[in-house]
Amino acid sequence: MLTHPTYDRLIALGLTGMAKALEEQRQQPDIAALAFEERIAMMIDREAIERENKRLITRLKFACLRQSAVAEDVDMKAPRGLDKALFQKLIAGDWIDRHQNLIVIGPTGVGKSWLACALGHKACRDDRSVLYQRVPRLFDALALARGDGRHSRMLKTLARVELLILDDWGLATLTQEQGRDLLEIVDDRHNRGSTIVTSQLPVDHWHEAIANPTVADAILDRLVHNAHRLTLNGDSMRKAAAKTVRA
Repeated sequence: MLTHPTYDRLIALGLTGMAKALEEQRQQPDIAALAFEERIAMMIDREAIERENKRLITRLKFACLRQSAVAEDVDMKAPRGLDKALFQKLIAGDWIDRHQNLIVIGPTGVGKSWLACALGHKACRDDRSVLYQRVPRLFDALALARGDGRHSRMLKTLARVELLILDDWGLATLTQEQGRDLLEIVDDRHNRGSTIVTSQLPVDHWHEAIANPTVADAILDRLVHNAHRLTLNGDSMRKAAAKTVRA
């Protein structure tokens, strides 16, 4: 008699997981064999899982990861020079706790964005805030935000996330304004958050991609010196995948 009112009350209280567990127990004929403490523990466990899943969905939605990549699906055998030992350490996430950075360098198609998004997805699963940004579009968005009064708010959002992914850095030389924006971002995040940068451009040439030498020195000092590095090489994995499909 009290089962349905209890279910409705749990839903009203926002205890969706417990409500689902109660309904499942109600449909199990042998559930009465379990002690009350065991049954309530099962309901609490279900509620905890339900809340964790909701938080993960929210974090992933905010992160806007470009690739649906997970660390467990990364192809460790692909011939691209991936440092497997370092990547396993990166998956563990301690470097994020220490506010260190990661630079992923390599030619187009070797999976730089995929690896970055896989690490971003793992960080979301570890209850960390993550935000993915393609650098060209980020600068366009910051330019628009400067015109309508949202610029400061955007910079604060970029500063607060625990892991920021800057994808496709170095495709074009930064303007003076873009250089100042990037300096603001990396300065706000220095020793406060971690940043992943992916680029086709070797780190030795990054200075050339920033118009103002003084700004370039400041950016690289904050971004590069405490960064892990993954240097990839080899043929495009996209081309290899396309050949496999055609075959």
